[in-house]
Amino acid sequence: MNAAPADQIRLLDVQNLDVRLTQLAHRRKNLPELAELATLEGDLTQQRDLLVAAQTEESDTSREQTKAEQDVDQVRQRAARDQKRLDSGAVSSPKDLENLQRELASLAKRQGDLEDVVLEVMERREAAQERVRELTDRVAAIQAKVDDATARRDAANAEIDAEVATVTKERELTVADIPAALVTLYDRIRAKQGGIGAARLYQRRCEGCRLELDITELNDVRAAAADAVVRCENCSRILVRTPDSGL
Repeated sequence: MNAAPADQIRLLDVQNLDVRLTQLAHRRKNLPELAELATLEGDLTQQRDLLVAAQTEESDTSREQTKAEQDVDQVRQRAARDQKRLDSGAVSSPKDLENLQRELASLAKRQGDLEDVVLEVMERREAAQERVRELTDRVAAIQAKVDDATARRDAANAEIDAEVATVTKERELTVADIPAALVTLYDRIRAKQGGIGAARLYQRRCEGCRLELDITELNDVRAAAADAVVRCENCSRILVRTPDSGL
């Protein structure tokens, strides 16, 4: 393939722009905010799970407390009815009086036991409520950090997007002045060679593979016409000759 030396040199401009686009893509994939967000979101998920568990425990103990208080109230009402019968004098039989007094004593003990249950449940519920408050604050704090990191990530992406747009436009304008066949060859090589399709020949060294050309390769390049598109024997990239090539 043949192409004017100036067009070949312009390939180096295209290559520099493509390198910059690759760098921007790498930067986007490796933003520090991404790793920060991954850690924060893991913490947030864990704390939210703990919060749900604490809220469930608080809800369960709330129902348990309500049930225990209802049991106390039922015993209290029954004891009140028995006490009212005892105080009314309606029960005159000594045996019935004894049974009634025994039942009142049993109800008093039952009520005491149930009230102890209520206190124990209340303590567990208060502990669960405190845990809910603590975890709610913790989730809110982590969420605030997530929001901050997300905003910083989005700002960085917006900055990258703007530069990508600028570089892409510059590449389009540069490529427009280069023969299509040369650009096609460059793009094909670039796809195969890790993003580098054209390299400057500098001081007898290919800047693509960083290897110095041997005497035979140098003689071949020297003998090539100025508009010939030469390739590196080592990496197959387009070798762009300049006054600094050392030929």
